[in-house]
Amino acid sequence: MSRIAFIGLGIMGSPMAVNLVRAGHDVVGFNRSPEKTRALVEAGGRAADSVAEAVRDAEVVCVMVPDTPDVEAVVGGEDGVFAHAPDGTLLIDFSTIRPDVSAELAREAREHGLRPLDAPVSGGEKGAQEGTLSVMVGGEEADVEAARPVLEAVGRTVVHVGPSGSGQTVKAANQLIVAAHLEALAEAVVFLEAYQVKMSAALEVLGGGLAGSAVLAQKGQAMLDRSFTPGFRVELHDKDLGILTAAAREAGVVLPLGGMTAGLMASANAVGEGRLDHAALLLGLERLSGRGGLDR
Repeated sequence: MSRIAFIGLGIMGSPMAVNLVRAGHDVVGFNRSPEKTRALVEAGGRAADSVAEAVRDAEVVCVMVPDTPDVEAVVGGEDGVFAHAPDGTLLIDFSTIRPDVSAELAREAREHGLRPLDAPVSGGEKGAQEGTLSVMVGGEEADVEAARPVLEAVGRTVVHVGPSGSGQTVKAANQLIVAAHLEALAEAVVFLEAYQVKMSAALEVLGGGLAGSAVLAQKGQAMLDRSFTPGFRVELHDKDLGILTAAAREAGVVLPLGGMTAGLMASANAVGEGRLDHAALLLGLERLSGRGGLDR
């Protein structure tokens, strides 16, 4: 059993923290909105009133917040992780942030006596609830092995992908692939509906062949139903694709499909669909085609 501080108890962080309690760990959580600690407390964890209180006696600190500035705020400052976590604490950042910032924060963490890992995840809310996330981990090999009991309590696939910042780089590639699949699926749905085929049957047969994917399996029916309750929000995927395109430019890499898909995701966010599930890319395709929408 480890003493774990979990900072950030949103759609992803809350079920991850609950799974850590179920795995036998002693978990204390902090969230800026205190009501979001309820699920953790009901599962047997505890709530803290500040980051400093949460991390003071921790052996492991987990962070799961929305964006790069949020991570910087959590780890820095008078109330932050760097100032209050004990020497030797494992610092696992499950957030998705800029790879260059992640590498710099890892350097600062080591200067404060901490052992940092960037460990962004894929699998959405369902994967977080079921403990089946894919975890891509950057950092020192020894620290990854020390963290495995924690990582394997939240993820089914846990892979060390390189030094600090590497996890974030792989996550950016993951978000490119997912977005491209979503866009292709949305285009297929609009195309198939224009020809009035049996849609559920069409997606079933597509899913059984080479076109099959986790995106089709998990998002196909939602697109048919126009049901976009968020498992992963458009606004977050928009942020992630911004990270991807900026990192690609920094590396001198051209991503034609990535750039186009990033523009479509940004458009969905700009027109007010940012709080919907990222499968709502379908709505933008319908607008471009002059067809349907949520109220069709």
